[in-house]
Amino acid sequence: MQCFVSAVLTAAGLSSRMGRPKPLLPWRGKTLVESQIQSLLEAGANEVIVVLGHEAEEVAPYVSGKAVRDVMNPLYKEGRTSSIRAGLEAVSPDATDIVIMAVDQPRTPQIVSDVINAHLEAGALLTSPRYLGRGGHPLIFSACLLPELGRISEKNQGLREVFERHRAEINEVVFDDPAIRLDLNTPEAYNEAFEKYGREV
Repeated sequence: MQCFVSAVLTAAGLSSRMGRPKPLLPWRGKTLVESQIQSLLEAGANEVIVVLGHEAEEVAPYVSGKAVRDVMNPLYKEGRTSSIRAGLEAVSPDATDIVIMAVDQPRTPQIVSDVINAHLEAGALLTSPRYLGRGGHPLIFSACLLPELGRISEKNQGLREVFERHRAEINEVVFDDPAIRLDLNTPEAYNEAFEKYGREV
């Protein structure tokens, strides 16, 4: 069967600790949201669904391209799980596998591609990259898990609930690159990451 990889990129959060909208932060010569969309497409995603919420009217102009669309999450203040659910509702019915990534977790096309390929080659139910024994991103799920993914909640720790339920079936992909755990939550974290990874290539 032909694989169809759908990517959900959450970019709806309040960015409260950052103090300015994370999707619009400079990254590799463009905005963070543009860079993430490019990574997902170059890595093999057949479609990218960008979930908007906070400052949506500012971010939306940067969401463009073939096979790219945005959806609005009116419940974005409730937390990231609401954005994941909003994105999943927009996933193509052709999707066989789903990548879930947050805009503040920048990844190179190579990292995303390695995780997608490892997932598809293993025919895995769910795939998690690892660095020094700790989980990273992006996460990839077989589309057969869509009903479960659609029921995640903040109360039950979001995607962790699905991983706990299928712990024995997780396909772990080990990386020696700490970039798979990169998470830009504060100005300090962003500045440090930008110096190391975010300059124009």
